Amino acid sequence: MVYIGKCGIFDSTGTYKLSVIEVFIMQGGSIMTEDMTIIAEEAYSAVKEILEKAKLEEGELFVVGCSTSEVGGAAIGTYSSPELAEVVFGGIYQATQEAGVYLAAQCCEHLNRALILEKEAAVKYGYPMVNVVPQPKAGGSFATAAYKAFEHPVAVEHIQAAAGMDIGDTLIGMHLRDVAVPVRLRIGQIGDAHVVCARTRPKFIGGGRAVYDEELL
Repeated sequence: MVYIGKCGIFDSTGTYKLSVIEVFIMQGGSIMTEDMTIIAEEAYSAVKEILEKAKLEEGELFVVGCSTSEVGGAAIGTYSSPELAEVVFGGIYQATQEAGVYLAAQCCEHLNRALILEKEAAVKYGYPMVNVVPQPKAGGSFATAAYKAFEHPVAVEHIQAAAGMDIGDTLIGMHLRDVAVPVRLRIGQIGDAHVVCARTRPKFIGGGRAVYDEELL
């Protein structure tokens, strides 16, 4: 039996095992390179898979919500980590860049789950921009990493993404187009965070006599 501690766990012998986040804190912000590499590879591979399964086309929007607390083994909202965020973001951003899709990083609830994306994407889709700069404790570390990495980052309140990834149960559904369809990946976790993905499809209309394009299913 395993007992959950504040961040790490107590195993059946009563030994407390540190979480990745606790190791990070104790080492003054330095997580082992091996851990970083594994997390980055998990993020990259997961996004590559969902982009392929969702059949996203160049220029479409892909939304990601990420709790770095959950990635590191802590409860969501408790140990936001800019260092982990940069690792996860790096893997995700590489995959979206290779596919030619726009990445939208969802902020936390403190900013009402607003999104950070490239200004070019906001202009293309006609999304009104709002004025806020995400911080690790007000917006989240993942959105902060996106703001630092994008060439011309802007914030918007709402989008309609073609597909998305939820890392750590952050709830991205409000930013997906109708109709969302769950997609199961080979990778079910990034670090210690649960991963859920979805694609979207056009609505069926017209009733029983209607004929549908199977390419859009």
